Order: sequence, then structure tokens, then C-alpha cells
Amino acid sequence: MKTIQDRREIAVFSSDEKVSDSYDFIIEEATIKHVFYINDICEETLLSAKARGTGISGRPPELLEKKIKEGEAIIAFTPDGKWAGFAFISSWENGRYVSNSGLIVAPEFRHTGLAKRIKRKTFELSRKKYPEALVFSLTTGLAVMKMNHDLGFEPVTYLELPNDELFWENCKSCINCPILLSKERKNCLCTAMLYDPKKSDANS
Repeated sequence: MKTIQDRREIAVFSSDEKVSDSYDFIIEEATIKHVFYINDICEETLLSAKARGTGISGRPPELLEKKIKEGEAIIAFTPDGKWAGFAFISSWENGRYVSNSGLIVAPEFRHTGLAKRIKRKTFELSRKKYPEALVFSLTTGLAVMKMNHDLGFEPVTYLELPNDELFWENCKSCINCPILLSKERKNCLCTAMLYDPKKSDANS
């Protein structure tokens, strides 16, 4: 049975988030040794989604464990081992597209600049594992949009996103899904942003 993957980004941090030097976070690619953080991540993701009223469902532990074991996740924690943040990537259409998803920061570590650091690490992981892929993000969060812009993402239409039915299946858990369906999946409240490595190379 396929697990539905939510590929949108939850902006559970302030849009004016500032970097603080008072936190010495460890941010790295997640491995099997980090599996024991999964319950904390799932619980906080669900609580944050409910608090924001986004309609985004909590991610099943099985999905996060799969992402961790496949080397498709970034995790952050404090030097004393306390979980601080997480994000993962997903590929679509045989690696033509890759999404940066599930960005979440523990409440006590928001407003520290951690979200931006995890976002960059997640983007770097996407480029390392799928160097030719189009990297995309769907979000309603201003903070994520700013981070995407800084990384070279550009706003695009929904027609430039994957045509994978499983990809669109994820939207059914969102309270805005009726809007998406009424517009024949051509538009919604989320802003679609895309990073094209070919355009980036041409401009560098």
C-alpha cells in the first residue's frame, strides 16, 4: 500500500525570523540512528497544522522512518540530543521533480533562524541526490517564500508542477481542496515555486 506523502511546507515559524548565535544546533542528514525522534516530529507536525488551520494531516511514522532510512531527510537537534527541527524530500515522475516538504521546528526553537538553516540543508540534499531535477515548493507561508526566493526559486503556475495523481492526492486533506478542484487543479491559495538547475547554471 502506498503512503500518501504531504509535499507542502508548513511555515511554523515567524516570517521575520532572525538568526541567533545563542543556539549551537547540529543539522545533518538523518540516518537510522535518528529514528527514535519520529514520534516527537509527528506529534509536533500535527499540533502545528491544527493550530494554523491548514488542513494538512499529520505524517504517519512509517513515512518519516522510510525517508530517514533512504537518506531523504534533514534533522536538527541540540548538542545534548534534544530534537529541534526536521524536513524531508520526495521525488516525482521518476526523478524529474523533487519536493522539499514537512519543514517543522520545535516550538522552543522558533525565531532562532533554525528553519532557514534546515531549509538550505534540505535544498542542498535535493540537489545532491537529484542534480538534474526541478525542485519545487508549495506553500502559503511568507517565510518559506522568502527562503525559496533566496535559494533561486521562482513563482510558477500549477501547470509546471508534477502531473502525478498521487502528488495531487495529497491535497485532499487540505481545507482549501474545494478551491483547487473548482479551478481544475490550475490554481489555489498555495504559491507554487520552482528551482530550475538549468536556468541557474546559465545565469551563474
